[in-house]
Amino acid sequence: MDSKITAENKSQFNRRDFLKLGVTAGVGAAVVGLAGEGCKTSQKKLATQPGLPKVPPIDPVRVGFIGVGHRGAGHVRNFLKLQGVEIKAICDIVPEKVARMQKWVVDAGFPKPAAYTRGDHDYERMCQEADIDLVIIATPWGWHVPMAVAAMKNGKHAATEVPAATTLDGAWELVETAEKYQKHCVMLENCNYGRREMMVLNMVRQGVFGDIIHGAAGYIHDLRQHKLSGYYENEWRVQYSIKYNGNLYPTHGLGPIANYMGVNRGDRFDFLVSMSSLSEGLHAYALEKYGPESKYSKMKFALGDVNVSMIKTVKGLTITLYHDTNLPIPYSRIDMVQGTKGASIGYPDRIYIEGRSPHHQWEPLEKYRGEFDHPLWQKLEALAKGSGHGGMDFLEIYRLIEALRTGTPTDMDVYDAAALSSVVELSERSVANKSRPVDFPDFTRGFWKERPPLTIPGPTAV
Repeated sequence: MDSKITAENKSQFNRRDFLKLGVTAGVGAAVVGLAGEGCKTSQKKLATQPGLPKVPPIDPVRVGFIGVGHRGAGHVRNFLKLQGVEIKAICDIVPEKVARMQKWVVDAGFPKPAAYTRGDHDYERMCQEADIDLVIIATPWGWHVPMAVAAMKNGKHAATEVPAATTLDGAWELVETAEKYQKHCVMLENCNYGRREMMVLNMVRQGVFGDIIHGAAGYIHDLRQHKLSGYYENEWRVQYSIKYNGNLYPTHGLGPIANYMGVNRGDRFDFLVSMSSLSEGLHAYALEKYGPESKYSKMKFALGDVNVSMIKTVKGLTITLYHDTNLPIPYSRIDMVQGTKGASIGYPDRIYIEGRSPHHQWEPLEKYRGEFDHPLWQKLEALAKGSGHGGMDFLEIYRLIEALRTGTPTDMDVYDAAALSSVVELSERSVANKSRPVDFPDFTRGFWKERPPLTIPGPTAV
């Protein structure tokens, strides 16, 4: 469902009215009036209790998809590789996209899935009537919360693309709904499953870097051409650059660092400070590419070209987090972890282990792959090949389906989805208030203290 942004307050504007109004709710609304109230983040009192859902094994897992454009189509392709999965329903506002996915499923030897193409809210009908266990959501960001909530309220597990929410209220709604209906709500953070990230996680758990002290992460990706070319349907993504100023896309870089540090599993994010540069990159690109009279050159952009946020955890660990999508620069997620015995950093991949590496010299991370490569990658490399983003796309859905088929906890849960996604609004609050500290909510309400750090085992079945 590659459409426009919609508000997480479930506004009933239709597509045309919404685009006329622009983005009128969501992240930007959060900063109104903050100068008078400071930057504290309220801790909500929910009627529900924190904890993981107790879900019996599901086999096969019956799946419905909402949104089968650029990202969703890739998910369908990867699901067709898995055992124990039945694709039962496809929803998108573009019927031709649904028909294309139906053909893929039939050509793979499976029954034709039901089509849901009656407009923006036909996902509600799919969630109500389709005989499915899991809903995969790959739509513009503002739809993620209402779609995941609709899935869970109708007895389905939800797995949504990133970020899971763009507002604190949306993040809390995901948490409360997942707890109330005892359903999984997973954010599909594929970068958690990158080969280097999983190898580093393996090394962290084995104590190679000693006690972890600091991490650095980011989403550094030149998206000027994508934002200003019609690549995104109705040009929904550039609307965020027009309206909001903060870290709009934090989870790709932050997800692996949070795993290394045991966030929500023995530690949690405590507070954040954030600062944005001036906004010049998109305008300069529009002038050069399209000329001064183009619609893009006449747009006014709020998003600073570079946003830098700093996060401190309750136990004193620190993270620097970057967002840069408006300037010419090679891609990077940084993925640096530092501990008392060594450090690793990506782009390019390097490592230093005190007592093993040459004194004060980086070594190629690849040197240690034979010793520390994650068993999931060792066993699934062939299946993951060609699945997207170097294979991580396949591994993330493999682990999700494996959890559902075995009745075991998912690697990422609703608390992770909420905490990582909350950086969007929190960073904007801080930027709007001269980089004052902003507290993270404790979405787990203390549950983080009871949980061991995440470990991801090797595969049991494919």
